[in-house]
Amino acid sequence: MTDRALYIAMTGASTSLKTQASVSHNLANANTVGFQATLAGSTATPVKGNGHASRVAAAAQAYGVSDTHGAILQTGNTLDVALNQDRWLTVQDAQGNPAYTRAGNLAMNANGLLTSNGRPVLGSDGAPVTVPPFQSMDIASDGTISIVPQGQPANTIAEAGRLGVVQARTAELVRGDDGLMRPGNGQPPAPAAGESLTPGAVENSNVEATSMLVQMIQTARAFEMQVRVLQSVDENARSANSLLGSR
Repeated sequence: MTDRALYIAMTGASTSLKTQASVSHNLANANTVGFQATLAGSTATPVKGNGHASRVAAAAQAYGVSDTHGAILQTGNTLDVALNQDRWLTVQDAQGNPAYTRAGNLAMNANGLLTSNGRPVLGSDGAPVTVPPFQSMDIASDGTISIVPQGQPANTIAEAGRLGVVQARTAELVRGDDGLMRPGNGQPPAPAAGESLTPGAVENSNVEATSMLVQMIQTARAFEMQVRVLQSVDENARSANSLLGSR
């Protein structure tokens, strides 16, 4: 009985710590543009093996990423775009492969390269988007980039490329350690058609700081409860050993 109680309490405490790590990560990204909260919890899992038929362990369980849409913040910034539901901006990861994000707070370096959080934004042709010198620039709701080239009349409109936007449900993607999403089945998502974004705005994180704080407190209390069980079982074992040793 002592062994069973210790095992359950031990795995419960371990699971609480892992859940707390996910909650802390979510809370740290409550103000990160385009961030989607990690869904994590725990489940009771039977322990397999000879002699363990009566054992049950608490195991950390990852439920993927929340698909709740974050609040849209109007910024008026020409480079900002807020992706519509199930739309993802294509960027280039550190290995040179395409990956997907909802972080639409774009930037442009001195060479005209568009980036999202420092990663090159890929166009609909799969190549990094580079915008030539311009007097003014607009991004349409379908991702088309239009500019008035530098030194040209204001009525001279030229297309400078199109953002690579794909369509996929959040459940179809998996988040990597770099925070970028990739298809779970290895198949590239289909290109998005029609209106896919709102220019001049960004999507805020979908993390609700208040609910995360409440969950953090609840998880901390669960961990404390598991530790108390461990201490109580240890004290009972010591008392039993003392009684047996006094005979």
